[in-house]
Amino acid sequence: MSYSARAVRIGYLVLGCVLLALGVIGLVLPLMPTTIFLILAAACFGRSSPRLEAKMLAHPHFGPTIRQWREQGAISARGKTLACAGMALGVASFWFFARPGLWLGIGGTAVFVLCAAYVLSRPAPRAEA
Repeated sequence: MSYSARAVRIGYLVLGCVLLALGVIGLVLPLMPTTIFLILAAACFGRSSPRLEAKMLAHPHFGPTIRQWREQGAISARGKTLACAGMALGVASFWFFARPGLWLGIGGTAVFVLCAAYVLSRPAPRAEA
């Protein structure tokens, strides 16, 4: 393996670990997402450590969600509800605590609305045979 290929692999491994840590933090912080960080961590591990990727895919709680996203681009109804509720709480907190100027507030809200629209546009997972 060349030096540059090894450096890229290590970079993906480090990024995967950082994303995994952010996902774990999201388990305890209400406004911090969890699933997207775990999906991205699994993608990084897929390019750097097949063993860690396999562990994430085999996880009893998060594995099915990661596999559904990879295979179908799907988000469950519960996942959509939690994601949109978290985003709504985030927007409300942003307006209440940050007290942004009008245009910053509108811009921030627009980003959340676009993210929510994307989440809602994803299909529901198909039943596995």
